[in-house]
Amino acid sequence: MNAKHVPFPGSGHNDPANAEDAVPDSHGFIANLQRIGAGCGSDGLPWPEPNLPIGRRIQLADADCALTGLRIVHEVMLAAERSRQHGGPEHDVGPRVMEGLMMACLELGTHAAERVRPQ
Repeated sequence: MNAKHVPFPGSGHNDPANAEDAVPDSHGFIANLQRIGAGCGSDGLPWPEPNLPIGRRIQLADADCALTGLRIVHEVMLAAERSRQHGGPEHDVGPRVMEGLMMACLELGTHAAERVRPQ
């Protein structure tokens, strides 16, 4: 079964009629997302070691993104735990949310470890 190719939003495949008037926003969400998908790290820049093969640079940039995500999820977990401890019952996010955050941490850590491991 062949899936129909659907272009990524903002990839330029369905340009508006006045595309010549449009100025691309190099700091926009879609532009940054495309750079990250093309092998840039969480800061939106290519991996800084140019002497590595391109595949390895993409792996390390991907690990950098996963580790940044891991830090963010940990910060959300810490805020949720502090709210639970110091707030009333209405501030508790509940065990299912905490379990989901923990599973996100496990997966992000696994993803980063797979990318860092030499092949």
